[in-house]
Amino acid sequence: MARMTDQPARWTRATVYADMWVDPDDDPRESEGPDPEGELATLLDYLSGYRATLRMKCEGLDAEQLARRSVPPSTMSLLGLVRHLAEVERDWRGWITHDEPLPKLYGKRDADFDGAVADQAVVDAAHADLEREQAATDAALAAHPDLGARPGKDGISIRSLMVHRIEEYARHCGHADLLRECVDGRVGQ
Repeated sequence: MARMTDQPARWTRATVYADMWVDPDDDPRESEGPDPEGELATLLDYLSGYRATLRMKCEGLDAEQLARRSVPPSTMSLLGLVRHLAEVERDWRGWITHDEPLPKLYGKRDADFDGAVADQAVVDAAHADLEREQAATDAALAAHPDLGARPGKDGISIRSLMVHRIEEYARHCGHADLLRECVDGRVGQ
């Protein structure tokens, strides 16, 4: 089978297991401690791990690489994923209030992907937006420690919102694996 010359070679930083992103001892998502106690702590631990995975998939790339689209006609890119997740974190806060939805960060539908252009200012803003929106959503949810509570106008439980957040990050981390491999051949873990 002929190898396409415009595709990056597969590579990894790992030395113990060639198919891993990093060696297990160097993986910031791994801890030596016991599993979290309780359902909420477990959900937060999974969410934290997926957030760290997304950051890892974006590390070491320049603005052009982060904004690089996967395959036409898709507009998906690593930068687009960062912007998209900032947008959805913002939207999720609306699920636990009776307020009107917050205005969109990036404008019209799919502007989070369409506006993900190879500009360092856009990259920096996207990462700042994601961190700010994550912190705001985390703070809003911390006010509702009962996972069965249904505080918003739509009656969605805090548990459902937490599981949905994990699902959203997990799905997009899978996309990030493939996007990163297309950019520079680095394989996922």
